Amino acid sequence: MNVKIDTKEKFCVITPEVNEITANMSDELYKSLSFQLSKPIPHAILNLQSVEKIDDSVLTMIYDMQQKFYNDNHSFVICGISKSILNQLEALELLDTMNVTPSESEAWDIVQMEEIERELLNGFDEN
Repeated sequence: MNVKIDTKEKFCVITPEVNEITANMSDELYKSLSFQLSKPIPHAILNLQSVEKIDDSVLTMIYDMQQKFYNDNHSFVICGISKSILNQLEALELLDTMNVTPSESEAWDIVQMEEIERELLNGFDEN
C-alpha cells in the first residue's frame, strides 16, 4: 500500500494513496501509525481523501489506534472521509467517539488546539 507521509512542525499527515483499504492492508497502515507514536512529535492526521472503500476491520483498527494516541496524550485526527465511510463508522457506532473533520486544514486546527490544551493543563497540574 502506498502511503504518503508529510511531516510538519507539530504533526505528521499520513495519506494512504489507494482507493480501497482491505483487511490485508491493515497491518501496513497500523505500522505507519504506530511508527508515528515513536517520533519526537507524535501527533498524527490520517487523511483518507483518496479512499473510497475500507473494510470494517480496518476502521476498527483506526479507532483503536486513535484511542492509543489519546491514551498516550497525543493527537490523532482523521480527515477527508467520504460519505460512505462516514456511514460505515456510524453503523459501527464509532463515529461519535472519533475525532473526524471534513478537511485537512480543520484537522491541523484541532491538533494545534489540543497541543495548547495539553500545555495549559500541564501548567495547571504543576500549580
